[in-house]
Amino acid sequence: MQKEPMLHATYQKLTKELEHLKTVERNEIARVIDEARALGDLKENAEYHAAKEKQGLMEARIIEVGDLLSRAQIIDPSTLTHTRICFGSTVELVDQDSENIIKYTIVGTQESSPAHGLISLFSPLAKALMGKEEGDEIEVSLPSGQKCYEITTVCYEEICIKDK
Repeated sequence: MQKEPMLHATYQKLTKELEHLKTVERNEIARVIDEARALGDLKENAEYHAAKEKQGLMEARIIEVGDLLSRAQIIDPSTLTHTRICFGSTVELVDQDSENIIKYTIVGTQESSPAHGLISLFSPLAKALMGKEEGDEIEVSLPSGQKCYEITTVCYEEICIKDK
């Protein structure tokens, strides 16, 4: 079973979501299904079928979140040294071809948001970066092609997770 590294805030958010799904959403969907069932013929009852579909999706999400929480490995990146790139490191890279500077923070899959500079530690770029230090160069195959980067900065910055 693969551990799922995550920030404490993410663990808390998932725990609240699971509790809400189990206590509030389940009861609401059960009520809607009962009301739809009372309307009679279930074969042509759109409300009933929609509620049953929603129930299936919700139960799948309960299983998914429960699995994530059971595999959670809560990491506080502020306690790590960040001399080498690890979970929670903020990294500044220079693209060797374009000279563009990019900045990413390495986080868990649940926190990942590349548009906000947060990449999953299981992404190809993060995998290539792990364990490296300032001054190192990496070559990585990305969907956009082969890229070469120089690592100019490795540090810890407070991680701000935006809701997706």
